[in-house]
Amino acid sequence: MIGDVQRLIDKYIHWVKDKTKLREVDGCVEITTPYLDRHNDYLQIYVKRDNSEFILTDDGYIIQDLESSGCKLDSKKRIDLLITTLNGFGIQKVGGSLEVHASKETFTLKKHNLIQAMLALNDLFYLSEPYILSLFLEDVISWMELCEIRYVSKVKFAGRSGLDHTFDFAIPASKTQPERILRAINRPTRDTAQAMAFAWIDTKEVRHANSRAYAILNDIDKDVPPFVMGALKNYGVKSVLWSSRDTVREELAA
Repeated sequence: MIGDVQRLIDKYIHWVKDKTKLREVDGCVEITTPYLDRHNDYLQIYVKRDNSEFILTDDGYIIQDLESSGCKLDSKKRIDLLITTLNGFGIQKVGGSLEVHASKETFTLKKHNLIQAMLALNDLFYLSEPYILSLFLEDVISWMELCEIRYVSKVKFAGRSGLDHTFDFAIPASKTQPERILRAINRPTRDTAQAMAFAWIDTKEVRHANSRAYAILNDIDKDVPPFVMGALKNYGVKSVLWSSRDTVREELAA
């Protein structure tokens, strides 16, 4: 089992390395990643030197894109969600950019965290209509509290690869249920499913033996592609459609 998981991790890391492209732009190095944003464009980050350190930034792309699409960060709740999400990855908001400092030793980890933060914000604030009042994560939190599901929010676990992974919720083990790890996915796509699958297979070996992973998938506006649910199932993640959330109410609340 450990060998199978290690091969999956190695395969994923090889895919990331093979699909990553570099070029110099105005004294910075532009890194084009294999991850897609909601426009199906590859996410890009920029790296510049700061004495003996490196500064990694999205150059303002994520926040500018959200605001130009009608998702204004003009309420305390949305700003709190933004900051909480960034804090979970150790990323700072500097002006309108997402930014993190790294040394040679921490570069890989910080690059991973910045990309994961960009994906998380892209998913968190993805709106089908520009002026929708509620965010999906807010809905999930409200439902869990209504169901009296106790949880710890924005938990971070280190994986076998040495990378950190942040999940939206962890529900402690009880007398009848094991530890449960959850991530709310607002925009279920191949990339968001793959990110969840890798996060889980990379961390499950260092969690309790019977821990379970859940992906709560937003199907309010459109159906979730079958390959998303299939991919999650193949990696041991239980898919929960938002429209069918009450099917897991008891096992999460227990």
